[in-house]
Amino acid sequence: MEHSKEQIDLIREVFHYSHLFNDAVFVIKIDYRIIDHPLFPSLVKDLALLHQMGIKMVIIPGAKARIEEVLDRYGIETRTAEGVRISTEESIPFIKMAAFDVSNRIMTMLAGQKVHAVIGNWVRARSMGVIKGLDYQQTGIVEKIDVALVKKILAEGLIPVFPCIGWNSLGKPYNINSNELATVASISLKAQKLFFVTPYPGLTESAYKIPPGAYLAPDGRISRLSVEAALEFSRLNADSSDPLLEYIDFGCRAASRQVDRVHIIDGTIDGVILKEIFSNLGMGMMIHGNIYDSIRSMEPRDVSDVLRLMEPLVEKEILVRRTEDQLNASYENYVVYEVDDSIHGCGALVEFSGDTAEIAGIAVDQSYKHLGIGQKIVEYLIGEARKRGLGRVFVLTTQTADWFQQLGFVPGDISDLPEDRRRIYDTKRKSKIFKFLL
Repeated sequence: MEHSKEQIDLIREVFHYSHLFNDAVFVIKIDYRIIDHPLFPSLVKDLALLHQMGIKMVIIPGAKARIEEVLDRYGIETRTAEGVRISTEESIPFIKMAAFDVSNRIMTMLAGQKVHAVIGNWVRARSMGVIKGLDYQQTGIVEKIDVALVKKILAEGLIPVFPCIGWNSLGKPYNINSNELATVASISLKAQKLFFVTPYPGLTESAYKIPPGAYLAPDGRISRLSVEAALEFSRLNADSSDPLLEYIDFGCRAASRQVDRVHIIDGTIDGVILKEIFSNLGMGMMIHGNIYDSIRSMEPRDVSDVLRLMEPLVEKEILVRRTEDQLNASYENYVVYEVDDSIHGCGALVEFSGDTAEIAGIAVDQSYKHLGIGQKIVEYLIGEARKRGLGRVFVLTTQTADWFQQLGFVPGDISDLPEDRRRIYDTKRKSKIFKFLL
């Protein structure tokens, strides 16, 4: 039964996000080392599925490792400074060869899934120039994306593939950072999502200094950071040589410029991009600039979702059963915790005489309990009680006494209940009473 419930919840999430992302634009940057991985064909198949669902996507292949292979093969020497390759006039034809080779490989694999892609020169670039006395020659930075042309290609049902090459107004080519290209493309196209598909496992709590506000998955993976928390994460771990830090820096840049979500995922995991998109919890790490979660007043349309959340707790006799009619009659007392327009928690604040109120009906989707949703709801309701000028709140519980005490509630007894609540106290249930002075 539990496995069946998980499958049903997953199906609900898939349908929810399918509707949410219809006609959305995703920019997907793929590290070259993923292309040679045994599971890469599965990733391409998943991308084809997303395309067929109506999601518009732009693919930007990383080519750094392939460029190094080609330069080594032909005996072309280049050097780097501050992690940036200095692209000489001699090397640029070979760099172009490698960049277009990687793009062609992806285009060919998409064709095998009956998805049409096109490679083009939509990137205007300019030279990095001379920095601290060092001439970067034909290494460039992105100046502009031909947004109108790219949108026209997307509207025709094609997938644009961007090699990591840009051209200036005179047609001179420049080697550009594919992470920068993906970031600028996502901002220019107002993409809903930017994906960095990497060959690296996720960031874990044990390996880094974690800033406040970081959300951890049950396996210790850092699953979510706001832009502010991500910037603090980079500062705290500035002495690390982990290549994932570069993705975080570019992710902050995109998420602070109206790209809704940036996802850093391990492309060696089968189905990772589908799991990241069609699950609130995901499989990688997300950087978000907009409000990812919020507590709001319950509305009549939320009743069915709230009943679904409560049912497992009712079966365990943690909550008293509430009917649909009861919730429809009292929905104004409730708040819900919403994640991407999907409800994963609820609670009620019910006023009684004597400047008191009861906090009741706290329920959280068990798949999301590690996010501290229950505590957030209780703290929010306590704040609401203070705004109303109430003197104290109380709770009645049978199985969660320790949890409420951890939140600052202290034991009480039936004499602490207001008269109008005492009259309806269920003596058979024998709920314990806890109070919180405001």
